[in-house]
Amino acid sequence: MPDTTKAEASSPSPAPRLSGLAPIAAPGAKLLVLGSFPSVASLQAQQYYAHPRNHFWPILSALWGLEGDQALSALPYAARLPIVHAHGLAIWDVYAGCEREGSLDSAIQNAQLNDLAGLIRRIPTLEAIAHNGGESSRHMKITQALGLPVYKLPSTSPANASWSFERKLAAWRAVFAAHRLARSVNN
Repeated sequence: MPDTTKAEASSPSPAPRLSGLAPIAAPGAKLLVLGSFPSVASLQAQQYYAHPRNHFWPILSALWGLEGDQALSALPYAARLPIVHAHGLAIWDVYAGCEREGSLDSAIQNAQLNDLAGLIRRIPTLEAIAHNGGESSRHMKITQALGLPVYKLPSTSPANASWSFERKLAAWRAVFAAHRLARSVNN
């Protein structure tokens, strides 16, 4: 058995290298929402915003008037994607990969950026980019250089407990409405 010092024995193991998810992006998409990097729950499920307390899917449902068993969170993930496409939304993350323990953005290390410019070239109908949360929006200079309007939205993560669902929804509604992706509040 190799001899190890106490410091070596108690030093934390390096964070695992993780790879993100492929973009959800169909021809005709008008708005790209960029998160930072998938949570542990999302990586395990291979689904964007898989944590049950994340407000992403409930916010989209509210914006699109989907209630009850039609609400996105009530549908299987595969059934959500055609609805996302039909509404002109694309979803991806700023990071293609990183090292991270747990799900917090503050734990992300050695991140590698996704090829955002390549995705923009593949979807010439895109009108705007919206960053979902603070870590994603740290890269606004990069996305602004792509020549589209860029927005910073409040994070839908359960870690963003200082914003109520209603306050998040109002901020998201303003951006989605500006690009004709949200139903009118009066409908």
